[in-house]
Amino acid sequence: MRITYFIIAVCTVLTACEGKKYKNPHIAIETKIGNIEVELYTDKAPKSTAAFLSYIDSGFYKNAAFYRVLNQDNQPMDAFKAALIQGGIWRTNHKLFTSLKGIEHETTKQTGILHKDGTISLARQEPGTATTEFFICLGDQPGFDYGGENNPDNQGYAAFGKVVKGMDIVRTIYDRPEDDQAFTPPVMIFDIVRL
Repeated sequence: MRITYFIIAVCTVLTACEGKKYKNPHIAIETKIGNIEVELYTDKAPKSTAAFLSYIDSGFYKNAAFYRVLNQDNQPMDAFKAALIQGGIWRTNHKLFTSLKGIEHETTKQTGILHKDGTISLARQEPGTATTEFFICLGDQPGFDYGGENNPDNQGYAAFGKVVKGMDIVRTIYDRPEDDQAFTPPVMIFDIVRL
């Protein structure tokens, strides 16, 4: 009889645990080269992740693209060098992109999420203007953090997650042909989905 109760208890616990695979949400960026799995830090960057997930749930990233790359060869000699790939809907659905309200800026000083290898972050012009566009760091990029040298306003960018699987895909995309920081052709993103 005790064995039966034990088996029922174990099965109940295992069933309860099945519903949630991860502590934080995971998403997949589905490209023609392969998928990139990213963990989003909802606890540290709640505004950035909530907005990004709302864009995913709204289907905004269907037929998006990685369209920009920064590497050692395509930046001005006097610039603070950076390495990243940037994607979103700026090139594929510019009308939707321009219609969106900016996300309140969450600095790395607030979140504690630094721009390390594989970090995903929101692209922006001024603080509070970020929407659907994002970039993934290749190597550590301290110039993108709060107080860093890559922004004249010293506010940095809003990091909100990290690649947990598929950095080989990120590097393959990074090495694609480019002209003046633009991939030629852009690398299609079929969709971004929750896992």
